[in-house]
Amino acid sequence: MTGLADALMLGAGWNAALVTIGAALLGGAAGAVGSFLFLRGRALISDAIAHATLPGVGLAFLIMAGLGGDGRNLAGLMAGAAATALLGVLAVEAIGRRTRLTEDAAIGAALSVFFGAGLVILTVIQSLPAGRQAGLEGFLLGATAGMLLHEALIVAIGGAMAVAAVWALRRPMILAAFDPGFATATGWPVRRVDLAMLAVVLAITVIGLKIVGLVLIVALLIIPPAAARFWTERAVGMAAIAGALGAAAGWVGTAISATAPALPTGPIIVLTCAALFAVSLLVAPQRGALAALVRHRLMRRRVLQRQGLLAMARGVPAADPAARAVLRGEGLIDAAGQATAAGRAAAARLMRDEARRALLRRLRPDHPALQSDDGLTPIDALLATDEIADLDRRLMRGAGS
Repeated sequence: MTGLADALMLGAGWNAALVTIGAALLGGAAGAVGSFLFLRGRALISDAIAHATLPGVGLAFLIMAGLGGDGRNLAGLMAGAAATALLGVLAVEAIGRRTRLTEDAAIGAALSVFFGAGLVILTVIQSLPAGRQAGLEGFLLGATAGMLLHEALIVAIGGAMAVAAVWALRRPMILAAFDPGFATATGWPVRRVDLAMLAVVLAITVIGLKIVGLVLIVALLIIPPAAARFWTERAVGMAAIAGALGAAAGWVGTAISATAPALPTGPIIVLTCAALFAVSLLVAPQRGALAALVRHRLMRRRVLQRQGLLAMARGVPAADPAARAVLRGEGLIDAAGQATAAGRAAAARLMRDEARRALLRRLRPDHPALQSDDGLTPIDALLATDEIADLDRRLMRGAGS
């Protein structure tokens, strides 16, 4: 059995190395273009495209076998898959434009009809003498164990071309995703941009049939962008991160599959994607669950500290035991609950801050600082030095009068 480290370093054999590189390129392209589908709100259409490839695979096999050729030729099967997938895309577009049905209803109709037709064709093929060893069921969940050199090259080259297409189309796809109205007003043909995006998705789907299969290729188009969304607020950055995550999932998943030939490559790649998504969900610095938990706890601590200091400034002990615990932990009260020198100074600063905030609300209720004020940030962190000085002079005059 090949070791995982060897497989990751492309030491599991020439063919395994090509499959790994091809899967990584496929994952990178799928993650990048899936980001624009994700931002455009059309991620589900990739499912229709994937399922629409099945009848094309079956028909291509029948045609090639009927003409006396090798019905399992990957290029021919991919051409057939692309043809019916294109029909699926056109069907969804036509239903959406010419009927009152929503896009998700059109996708559901196209998906079920094409997939049902594909299963019927595969059943017919399996009943034929030449179809029993066709191995077309591998296109459902992917199959790389018997991948030939030229097939691996097709996947690798196709993945690289898809990456190049995504890079070339990134600007119009971003415009169409965020503001199609503005894109149209500035002269961009949004419908053509959408069709170009779907064409790249179609190409990725067809390329990925051999590795992850039509059922699971959707995961490569959706999971990496969903994971990348936790890490960035920028569209280009999201596409880059999604591409990196998709490539990592393809590389690692294929390597894991190479170490245990009994494990199917496609599902392992998808499970690797899911693991990367789980990591992103937990540890992403801005949108991750752990970061949100830390922010929540810090906010609660600040609120408790403020409550305790306000009570201290009024000369009464904090009523909330949690607030007392916070003040005790920060050295603002002693073990007996009495204010320390640091606590009295902090309470005085808070009362001065409250007085400044109240005066600013009275003088300038529309001040921009008040619009973003959370009540916890010191007001002198939101105002200019001269504004603070003016507030303090007014407060001094008011105290003197």
